[in-house]
Amino acid sequence: MKTPTENRNLLWQLFLTFMKIGAFTFGGGWAMISIIQREVVDKHCWISNEEFLDLLAVAQSLPGILAVNISVSVGDKLRGLRGSTAAALGTILPCFCIILAIAIFLTPELITSNPVISAIFKGIRPAVVALIVAPVITSAKAAKIGWSTVWIPVVVALMIWSKIPWLSNPILYIVLGGAAGWWQLHNYNKRIKSQQ
Repeated sequence: MKTPTENRNLLWQLFLTFMKIGAFTFGGGWAMISIIQREVVDKHCWISNEEFLDLLAVAQSLPGILAVNISVSVGDKLRGLRGSTAAALGTILPCFCIILAIAIFLTPELITSNPVISAIFKGIRPAVVALIVAPVITSAKAAKIGWSTVWIPVVVALMIWSKIPWLSNPILYIVLGGAAGWWQLHNYNKRIKSQQ
């Protein structure tokens, strides 16, 4: 059992880790995923890569901000409610302060009329795209998506992009994916029972 000092240290570590992620990641949730994975899986070894993928799937299914959902899940796994609170505050606080400062000091007219600020934002855009693509590739490898299953995310992405009213709803694919996973597990368990 951990001592109160060790518990406090872990809470501070959770807070500071997610504060660093929140402060230095541009592009929102998907851009944060590779950094969150590096910090919580590779650096601190708080969870395994498989657990991270499961948390990512759950976090995407829940309403709210993806990065906050992941931080709450990691914090809850490590220290329950206190861990969730520390991790969520770490993720939210820097973003809140930065957005507040932008709202106070940067007006839309200033961003578009100032060539330096406009150039900075234009330069950030390609980097954000790379930050979004990197976790997609990493997640695909970890989820063992091969040539036989790559058609599934491609078809789902095309359907969502198509803007066909009932086919472009992401909730439909979350439900279908969950149902397919349950059906596969059910069939697997039936096969195991029949072999015994």
